[in-house]
Amino acid sequence: MAPPGPPSQGPPLFPPVRELPETSPETRFLPEALPKPSLRAWPSSVVPAGSSVTLRCGTPTRDVSVALRKVGSVWEMVQSPNSTEGQAEFHLSDVKSSHAGEYTCKYHRRGNPHVSSGPSDALLLLVTGYLRKPSLQAHRSGAVTEGQEVTLQCQRPATELGPVMFALLKAGSAAPVQVRPSAGRETDFSLLSVSAGDSGNYSCVYYQARAPFRASQASPRLEIRVAASPPSIASDYTTGNHIRLALAAAIMVIAGAFLLEAWCTQRHVRGESG
Repeated sequence: MAPPGPPSQGPPLFPPVRELPETSPETRFLPEALPKPSLRAWPSSVVPAGSSVTLRCGTPTRDVSVALRKVGSVWEMVQSPNSTEGQAEFHLSDVKSSHAGEYTCKYHRRGNPHVSSGPSDALLLLVTGYLRKPSLQAHRSGAVTEGQEVTLQCQRPATELGPVMFALLKAGSAAPVQVRPSAGRETDFSLLSVSAGDSGNYSCVYYQARAPFRASQASPRLEIRVAASPPSIASDYTTGNHIRLALAAAIMVIAGAFLLEAWCTQRHVRGESG
């Protein structure tokens, strides 16, 4: 009896490797042909659950297609921007915690999808209302004048655990004024050399430092009023000197006028007597 032959070979587990044609360094390392776009949120990148937000991708060139991507997700939206403004708008309505996260946008020329821009800087969208609200208070009470420093402390409830970030918000601003890590249950926000433009209503939120980026309710608002600084003593002294110099000049002019009038009168009298 003949010895058994070698076992039959089945189909290979992996397809054979196909050698790719050699490419030149120029095609292997193409520089970015298009500058990266910008990405902003309106009315704000921190919005309450159930509201709407618009993400605006600004492109420096026209006749392009824009893609909005959520980092860590296959979700994507494509749109052509306004031909006159070079800006594509992506509307998100009835936002939920699943909408929170980092977004980027990029674009490519129509008809040439192989030439695209780099991604924009990441925009973190926070949807508030999923953790208990913090408190916000100012270290300094009373009136605040221009040039002073204002420190606001945001404190989260003791029951909330885990690493979080704090964001200071100002009503009417499209982005947080400041973002800081927690120092225990609270963190301090410092507004240096405040001016009248810093007046307004402030609040704060805290949120998870990593996905899913669950965010708290906003704290009650705290109003900051910045008054104009009183004039300094040196300014008063200079103003007083200016006033005194002006009065002295006016007196000299009046005295000169009287002397001129007396001289003219005396000359006229001498002329008549002669």
